[in-house]
Amino acid sequence: MLSVQKVGIDAGGTLIKLVYEENGVFHYKTYHISQLESAMEWLKLMAPSAKVALTGGKAVFLSKQFFNDAVQVPEFDAACNGARYFLDMDGNKPDVCLLVNIGTGTSWFYLQGEKQERILGSGIGGGTFMGLGELLTNEKDYTHLVQLAQKGNKAKVDLTVKDIYMGEDTPVDGNLTASNFAKGKKDEQSNEDLMAAVTNMVAETIVLLTLQAAAIHQTNEVVYMGSTFSGNIPLKNVLESYKGMLGLNTRFLKHGEFSGAMGALLAI
Repeated sequence: MLSVQKVGIDAGGTLIKLVYEENGVFHYKTYHISQLESAMEWLKLMAPSAKVALTGGKAVFLSKQFFNDAVQVPEFDAACNGARYFLDMDGNKPDVCLLVNIGTGTSWFYLQGEKQERILGSGIGGGTFMGLGELLTNEKDYTHLVQLAQKGNKAKVDLTVKDIYMGEDTPVDGNLTASNFAKGKKDEQSNEDLMAAVTNMVAETIVLLTLQAAAIHQTNEVVYMGSTFSGNIPLKNVLESYKGMLGLNTRFLKHGEFSGAMGALLAI
């Protein structure tokens, strides 16, 4: 049995994230939504007296089914408060920044001191990566899809600027995407190439929306977080490739995928 006093649970559309404190140390766990009941039963068995705080889309369901006395924290408040905590732990929290939370979809927050505002949302995110990945490759496993993307060549699927200019000088970097998936279906395309193109489309869409939000709110400080970054080096690489080009000061928040769960725990 665990000597756990507090537990924060972020119950999202795809994943269940837990943060619990034991003897002054935080522990982090992730479960797929299909493991929800077994994970909650394990928690109730191992930490029966712990205080529980819930956030996320399935928080009400969890409260009714497992934790009647749990504290419920609004999803966006939990994500921002948890992110602030992790930024404080890093010791380099900006006074003003954009917080980009890439989960099943993507949310943008404007943080100024202790104030926060959700300024934008998009259906493009980790759910897009998983859904299109399965449609295009018949693969369902997240880790395998990431591995495919890491080995692929998006230029076999996407139309690039240099494709259009056919060897002539280009006004911008010729490797930039002119149109996602514009080359259609070709025999030489592999599943790896398709997943590289999916990753590129998700990342570029997020970058462009981030750039517009940064311009409107007059900040170049961007903090990326969310469960979609878990083990997803290809996504990070594409986002980072735009860092210098667009003049954004970007970073990836350590433990950022647990910001919602941590924000819930902090509310107890």
